[in-house]
Amino acid sequence: MSTKLRSCWNAEKTAVNGWLSSPNAFFAEIMSKKNFDSITIDLQHGLIDFRDALSMMQAMSGSKPTVLCRVPWLEPSIIMKLLDAGAMGIICPMINNAEQAKTFVGALKYAPEGYRSAGPLRASFLKDNYFEIANSEIISLAMIETSDGLENAREICSISGLDGIYIGPSDLGMSLGYGPGIDWADGPVKHAILHILEIAKSAGIKACLHCSSAEYVEEMYQVGFDLCTLSSDVHIFSKALEKQLSLVKS
Repeated sequence: MSTKLRSCWNAEKTAVNGWLSSPNAFFAEIMSKKNFDSITIDLQHGLIDFRDALSMMQAMSGSKPTVLCRVPWLEPSIIMKLLDAGAMGIICPMINNAEQAKTFVGALKYAPEGYRSAGPLRASFLKDNYFEIANSEIISLAMIETSDGLENAREICSISGLDGIYIGPSDLGMSLGYGPGIDWADGPVKHAILHILEIAKSAGIKACLHCSSAEYVEEMYQVGFDLCTLSSDVHIFSKALEKQLSLVKS
């Protein structure tokens, strides 16, 4: 049986992704009970290490959203370790060329399609037929978020076995000389984002984007994105807290 995110895409539906930056299994459990199609544990910029990620995955066991992890870097050992712990997809930052994309995809797949080492300690308890379904079900999303990645986007998107690209709008803005930002209005950075989207679509793979507001998520669905991340646990909590405080402190 396919994961919720894979099923969503197979049905040609858009997906909404939740984002966990805080090392809190209870937050993870709460979010997993909401109607997300996937939830990402962020080990790159989030305050999360492997032990935290494992506890968070355990807290989300039995829930419907597909559990993804963003790794700190293109390092096969941590990719494989998170997959063995039960992650059903990996987002890898700073993929700048086809060779890096190929290395990334290979780390997610068992031979002969890749070079992942066989030892899914926790993952094998979650799915009885894990070795049979792992290569086809685990989701690979390469982050394009630099000027080099933008220049090489067509070659990156052509790598066999890559499920999609995930655009990092803030790093992309920095790399292009416009500073950090998320929900970019019309201008060079948004044009670059839409250019990457067009390349991904022409390659027949999924296009994903990090957003900070529901309004921008809806806008990006309209232009063709297959998955959008709705902010993060920290930012959602912070904004809700500010709103409630403003009501009692006004």
